[in-house]
Amino acid sequence: MTPPRSEAPATTFSVALLEEFVRLGVRDVVLGPGSRSQALALAAAEFERVGRLRLRVRIDERVGGFLALGIAVETVAPVILITTSGTAVANLHPAVLEAHHSGVPLIVITADRPDSLRGIGSNQTTEQPGIFGSAVRRTWDVAPPTGRPGETDAAAALARDALAAATGPVHLNLAFAEPLSSPFALPDAPAKVATSIADTLPAAAPLPEPVEGNAVEAQSPSRASGDGFSSGDGTFPLHQVPGTVVVAGTLAGPRAEEVARELGAPLLAEVTSGAHYGPNLVVAYRDLLNAANFGDRVSRVIVFGHPTLSREVPALIQRDGIETVVVRHGSAEDYNPGHRVSRFVEAVTVVGEPEPPSWAGRWVSASRALIGDVDTAPDIDADAGAHAKSELAAVRAEVTRRTLVEAVWRATWPHDRLVLGASRLIREADKVLSGKRITVHANRGLAGIDGTISTALGIALSSTDRGTTRALVGDLTFLHDVGALLFGEGEERPRIQVIVGNDGGGTIFDALEVAESAGPGFERVLYTPQRAPIEALAAAYGWEYRRADSRGQLDQALTASAGPTIVEVPLPRR
Repeated sequence: MTPPRSEAPATTFSVALLEEFVRLGVRDVVLGPGSRSQALALAAAEFERVGRLRLRVRIDERVGGFLALGIAVETVAPVILITTSGTAVANLHPAVLEAHHSGVPLIVITADRPDSLRGIGSNQTTEQPGIFGSAVRRTWDVAPPTGRPGETDAAAALARDALAAATGPVHLNLAFAEPLSSPFALPDAPAKVATSIADTLPAAAPLPEPVEGNAVEAQSPSRASGDGFSSGDGTFPLHQVPGTVVVAGTLAGPRAEEVARELGAPLLAEVTSGAHYGPNLVVAYRDLLNAANFGDRVSRVIVFGHPTLSREVPALIQRDGIETVVVRHGSAEDYNPGHRVSRFVEAVTVVGEPEPPSWAGRWVSASRALIGDVDTAPDIDADAGAHAKSELAAVRAEVTRRTLVEAVWRATWPHDRLVLGASRLIREADKVLSGKRITVHANRGLAGIDGTISTALGIALSSTDRGTTRALVGDLTFLHDVGALLFGEGEERPRIQVIVGNDGGGTIFDALEVAESAGPGFERVLYTPQRAPIEALAAAYGWEYRRADSRGQLDQALTASAGPTIVEVPLPRR
């Protein structure tokens, strides 16, 4: 497929670059508007017009960055993220950092001034090459195309190199000189997408020499190499060892649950692990790790994913006499509390018969007894009237953090998606929710509150299961990403509910040791109380709004709406 020749080298180069990404299978682009990136933006819009890309436009680059992250998480594929120059690039940094620490593939393409305009105070110009530091797998700083032969071939090669390096985020910084774009059109019905437009043009000289540091490998933190031996297929053999537990953090996946069953070991799986289910699941693991005849009997820990939701797990790994095996995941850093991990491996295989069922069974039984049921079981000998009154009282009862997370959990099915923000609610969920095999996501690479709604929207827009995406967040997490509620004209509005547990501030800090003795300054600088009207925000951004003051209202709200909806749930601070 060969588009008409463009009078602007920036447009010809941008079309060739996107053409090759499409040929290689990239299908999603998120962009923020801007002058310097106009050739890329107009090319992406044209590719969408002819049905070869899915394009999302957001005016806030931080929102766009996390939207792209959510799309990449759901599709398990690289997503292109396009911005103009200047502060637009800096606003991508939070999402790039999260992608780096979570191993999410983002292809960040930023427009820039030519080298002749850098360092002289030119408008919207800063030092963009290397701006993300070691948080990207690789950086390219590419000089402006000038229209010389061979530049489309170079663009295609750049796309291939970027995609090959995108085990996490990569950064393409493209300088463009005026004219910044020119009109062009792609055929409405391309016969096939097998070759790049570069293949139809005569081969010639490569791009002009780029500025120094054209392709720079990111200097990621060093990863300790595994000791011991591996089997012939590259997996590490796990022999039966009494006192073994399996820990599953974010990104652990179903393999953690399988290994726990194969070993006959208790499964200490965080709610965002993708392994929070199965017969060996121990929900009350925090309590049991500190209990006699449970935590003190542990001798070996097998870790999958990135545990972040408790202090007890890293404390366990740092005990004397504990052997810890960490199975690596997509993050750029190895999980290694206190530098006490015994070995790092790429995969494991279980050798031998499982432990006697009494080892895991004791943990599971004790956990169920500790968790109990928030609802009092009805007395089977009570008369029907008393039972009806009890049921009515339960429906009218105020919502607590526990009943909130349990209600959202009940309402979520395998075809749905659940996104948990970094607040007290995710920790409450991890403490009390029973096992259920559903898709749960949280930005736990850096565990920040920013971008949660944007990430959830990216997941909702990309889910093919036709379910509802629910984002459960605290009020500060909601307000921090309130710009994500804005849908521009022509932008798709997915099936999503944002459930806001509103306790008027950062009550997660109530758990700090200093909370009881810090004095009045604690309220302002940590708790940060707020009274923003969430209903008014919903109306301003065109979202449906529901308020749930009771458990009955909450259950109704969670099953009532299909379009973008905000459900506000007032919660007591303590």
